[in-house]
Amino acid sequence: MACGFGGGFAGLGRPCGAVTGAMMVIGLKYGKDKPDDEAAKEKTYRMVREFLLRFEKRHGTTMCRELINADISTPEGLAAARNKGLFTTTCPPFVRSAVEIVEELLE
Repeated sequence: MACGFGGGFAGLGRPCGAVTGAMMVIGLKYGKDKPDDEAAKEKTYRMVREFLLRFEKRHGTTMCRELINADISTPEGLAAARNKGLFTTTCPPFVRSAVEIVEELLE
C-alpha cells in the first residue's frame, strides 16, 4: 500500500517515504473514523505537526532529495544515488529516526 511513497513519492525526491509512512501510522492511531469527529482530526494534526517538527529538528528537512543530497527524479541522479549506495547507507537512519519519533509520540 505504501510502496509508492519510496524515493519521495515514486522516486521524485519529494517528501521522504519514511516521513509519509509515519504520518500514516499517526493517522491510523488517532485519525477520525466518523466524518464529523473534529476532535480526532485536530489531535491527528497536532501529532503530525509534532512529528514533522521533531524530524526536521534532527535532519533539517523532510524532503527526500535534500536528505540524501541527490536528485533521484532524473535517470542520472538515480543512477548516481544507486552507485553511491545511498538507499542502503543513507536512508535506513531516516527510517529508524521516523520510527523512533512515532514511538515517542505514541507512548
